[in-house]
Amino acid sequence: MDVRIARTRASLQDALLQLARERSLDEITVADIADRAGVNRSSFYQHYSDKDVLLADALDAAVEEAGAGLPALTGPVPGPPKDLFVYLDHIEQNAALYSRVLGDHGSAIVTARVRSRIERLITEAINRSNVPGYEGIPIEIVAAGITGSALGVVNAWLQRDPRPSVDVAADWLWRLLLGPGGAWTIGDAPTTFSSDAGRSAATAATGPQSPTRPL
Repeated sequence: MDVRIARTRASLQDALLQLARERSLDEITVADIADRAGVNRSSFYQHYSDKDVLLADALDAAVEEAGAGLPALTGPVPGPPKDLFVYLDHIEQNAALYSRVLGDHGSAIVTARVRSRIERLITEAINRSNVPGYEGIPIEIVAAGITGSALGVVNAWLQRDPRPSVDVAADWLWRLLLGPGGAWTIGDAPTTFSSDAGRSAATAATGPQSPTRPL
């Protein structure tokens, strides 16, 4: 990608995330985004068809910067891996935004993008892990089921008031994904990992958090 194009898209993504922390998405216009990014409206439409597509790209970029992923399942351990904490930590830092876009009246484009990301990661993990509990079930069926459960847990967690900690959410999600009696590790990740450690790992990978782009 041309450096100028990449720079403009990053500016638009940062602008929307900044504005989304200040007010509801419904109140944010393309003109607001363009003005905050320091470009004109025509430049916006050269790169994005609407703000939902921009938001999906912005959240994708934020997840990539956080370094969150799901490596392969390989053996029994008592707790969730650090990558899960990193991803949930990113969601919590943008809780208001994720609550809106994943809710009943949220963004179908963003929800589909999040679902696709989780499903790809899960499919890859299952392909590399040979988890015996999934024997005889098509991988795409397993991945679709786990993805639906994961989104449901994340959305329910975000809607709770007061919201439980990242540690609690990770435990809920991990136990639900593994099923009754399940205990599998992810790669060489440690068996326990707090959300504070997850935040430190993300910072080490991406540098200190800037005011314009979240972890």
